[in-house]
Amino acid sequence: MKKATNILLAAAFSLGITAFAQQTPAPVQKEVITITGATAHTGDGNVIENSVIVFENGTITAMGGTEVATQGRVINAQGKHIYPGFIAPAKPLGLVEINAVRASDDQDELGSMIPQVRSLIAYNAESKVVESLRPNGVLLGQITPQGGRISGSSSIVQFDAWNWEDAAIKVDDGIHLNWPSSFRRGRWWEGEERGYKPNKEYNKQIDELKQFVVNSNVYQNDATETNEAMKAMKGLFDGSKKLYVHVNSEKEIIDAVTTAKENGIKEVVIVGGYEAYKIIPFLKQNNIPVLVQHTHNLPDRDDDNYDLPYKLPKLLVDGGLLVGLENSGTSNFQVRNLPFYAGQVAGQGMDKETALQLISGNTAKILGIDANYGTLAVGKSATLFISEGDALDMRTNQLTHAFIDGREISLETHQTELWKRYMEKYSRK
Repeated sequence: MKKATNILLAAAFSLGITAFAQQTPAPVQKEVITITGATAHTGDGNVIENSVIVFENGTITAMGGTEVATQGRVINAQGKHIYPGFIAPAKPLGLVEINAVRASDDQDELGSMIPQVRSLIAYNAESKVVESLRPNGVLLGQITPQGGRISGSSSIVQFDAWNWEDAAIKVDDGIHLNWPSSFRRGRWWEGEERGYKPNKEYNKQIDELKQFVVNSNVYQNDATETNEAMKAMKGLFDGSKKLYVHVNSEKEIIDAVTTAKENGIKEVVIVGGYEAYKIIPFLKQNNIPVLVQHTHNLPDRDDDNYDLPYKLPKLLVDGGLLVGLENSGTSNFQVRNLPFYAGQVAGQGMDKETALQLISGNTAKILGIDANYGTLAVGKSATLFISEGDALDMRTNQLTHAFIDGREISLETHQTELWKRYMEKYSRK
């Protein structure tokens, strides 16, 4: 009897998993596909009306207006819009499923200086969170560890895969550093006054960080024993990896860039950059791109303009910086709103195609994947989608088709399945 009960429980469990399992990853593209009639937003500021896009074996082979000949299977997208797949940087996507369930949370490892921790090998390609991003056109992401001073190494993946090996686009693209703050909140539980006060440990924390960087640089040529943490830093000194510094205040941004450059780190990207608009000439001089924080936010300080978070990306773009959008500080599910952050920037006066670049072409350049992704062009990956309307407008961004490397992916998720179930229930008479 006990054995039979166990079998029934196992069967019920497996049926539950089947009912809510992620959609099966799409097979490799086998036939030539042509999309006709749509307005193509190429992700580099250009627009092609009544476009024709042909792709084969996962690569765009022809693109233009009606002069381009159709081939293979033809998708009539008249009146619709085509976009390159949007890219979500600097998020622990696929590393945490349920915050309250420790076994499903791999975004933060023990330790302070742990650049050797590789987020990619913990990436869950079957994450329901990741699956929920695709219906809004977010098809690629930078899987980023959290916590500590140096959190570890990120990698870039596409969001339709069997496992992390299949998903990987660029492995160990950069190392993420959480720069210390020159101010801290009062520890009221220790009797300190609430509110912000100077961080007396700030200079000491920077010195510890500098020493680790200096030792890591020396280690590359004079190692006498294996040190995995320092070994993982090699790419920062030879330019094969970028240092992503999560930092917001003016002073800290200057300190971070100066420290990195003075100690042999070649490529630096600011993540967050709330006060980056105050030091645009400094950032331009040092060729520093910014992955600016999400726009659906309140000002950080009482004396900031109420609309600073909304217009911050425009201020940086107008200043001549290379800018992308990220949304750290929000839940992973909020990544699906990435297109609408760009739409909000357009609402602050930025040209719509320039706003689109913040989540496509610009982000691809910052992450170093622009040779294949981020824009629509002959020779690049056929990672794109068709929307009924403006993809930056939550009212009209309704996808009909999406492709990753030419593979037509499912746009169904556990959320769309539940929506259909209950729509059917309440539509019955």
